[in-house]
Amino acid sequence: MAHVILDKASVELAIYNPRGRGLKHELLRRTVGGGLHNDRDRSIQVVRALSEVSFEARDGDRIGLVGGNGAGKTTLLRVLSRVYPPTGGRAVIEGRVSSLIDLSMGMDPDATGYENIEMRAVMLGLTPKQAEALVPDVEEFSELGEFLELPMRTYSSGMMLRLAFAVSTAVHPDILILDEIIGVGDAAFTVRAEKRMHETIERSSIMFLASHSNEAIRRFCNRTLWMNGGKLMMDGAPDEVLEAYAAHSGVGA
Repeated sequence: MAHVILDKASVELAIYNPRGRGLKHELLRRTVGGGLHNDRDRSIQVVRALSEVSFEARDGDRIGLVGGNGAGKTTLLRVLSRVYPPTGGRAVIEGRVSSLIDLSMGMDPDATGYENIEMRAVMLGLTPKQAEALVPDVEEFSELGEFLELPMRTYSSGMMLRLAFAVSTAVHPDILILDEIIGVGDAAFTVRAEKRMHETIERSSIMFLASHSNEAIRRFCNRTLWMNGGKLMMDGAPDEVLEAYAAHSGVGA
């Protein structure tokens, strides 16, 4: 059974030896989810990307994340993906997580496609034997043929994306993490990819989707979190949260 608990979870990221304090500091302040402050000797700049976020997710939850750029959505997804541990509070994440935030994570450009299939599958929580069993499915879906025998550095960016997507969606996750609905490849492959994505969403127990598309939030989610400045502003039904977010940001819901 999948289960997620965030209890006053905060994330602070240290930036060492920052330069160009004026304009650069202001641009960074506007970009990150929370705020900036300096240590005493001013050699470290600290970004508070997430600030005391609390919520719980259980089986059946399809949770959308909305908010402007720098609101903290991606940082929250990285906490849920176990990439960022909270620097304050706690995050309890029970279940196998499949994250499609960074599809290339865990893949080695000098290894062959076949080797990367198994490496990424193991990184996603499978045993080596389970990873090996995925190979035929990934072969068929990726349509990369003999290229799977070559190092990934010989691939185009589209081929790399196909392979990473095929592996990530071959794993049956308890918790699925998405940053926008991904489009991969040409028109024909994109149709197949969308169908496979929907099947992956249906198989997952809990899904988190960060998106700027209200249509996607309404289509795929039964609950929505509104993030702003690294803080959780609202947690509720998609229509209610989207309406509140639109009123705050001055755009249509």
